[in-house]
Amino acid sequence: MEPKRALVREPGDSYPGCISSHPLLHTLDVSLARTQHASYCEVLSELGLEVIRVPRDDMHPDSCFVEDTAVVHGGRALICRMAVESRRGEQLGVEAILKQYMPVRRATALATVEGGDVVHLPDRLISGVTQRTNLEGVTQMGEWLKVPVDIIVDTGIVHLKSYVTSLGKGRIIATRKYSNHPALAGLEVLVVPEGEEYAANTLTIGDTVLMPAGHLGSHEMVREAGYEVIPMEVSEIEKCEGALSCLSIIF
Repeated sequence: MEPKRALVREPGDSYPGCISSHPLLHTLDVSLARTQHASYCEVLSELGLEVIRVPRDDMHPDSCFVEDTAVVHGGRALICRMAVESRRGEQLGVEAILKQYMPVRRATALATVEGGDVVHLPDRLISGVTQRTNLEGVTQMGEWLKVPVDIIVDTGIVHLKSYVTSLGKGRIIATRKYSNHPALAGLEVLVVPEGEEYAANTLTIGDTVLMPAGHLGSHEMVREAGYEVIPMEVSEIEKCEGALSCLSIIF
């Protein structure tokens, strides 16, 4: 089923307090972040999606990264239980909107699960077991969403989708580290060039792939695979260790 909607939330006033070890975090510009976010929303609208805006949350610095708050699959939503306690509460505004469209269930302790770990395929999910998602979270997700979940275990990373995202049509884009993982068996894997690892986080809508600007080798690789590429300026998103998929829930 083709997605119809994109749920988004613009960066709040507390955004500079995001969880990040990026060396340029001290240069973060909230106004520019909002401009980049608005451009992102405009592109999603131009691609035919209804853009649904969750009310801004100035209390939670990472709240614009709505992908982490819920996993939507097969007409159901699992409301995530965030691993970092300071992020708990972000999901409430998202839940209030999603429950207007589908059945929802909240993940419960001792689960931790975040949407930034979950790669969506037509017949299954691939989830990271990372710093933010544990095995209990994976179990609750699979049971409620009624879908098989394969796992990639790497507790040294924050979110799997910083390294692996789906391009649809049986294709994955990934960094070399994960390109031969058994969970990706049967999929065509495009490997981003060395030095362009940030470009592995993409957002695909139909035949169009949103990619971070400046990663020209990765752009060309994806174009050669038959997609239209839209480069997006996301410097202020990257400073908070976010990326393109983090900014929306597509359903």
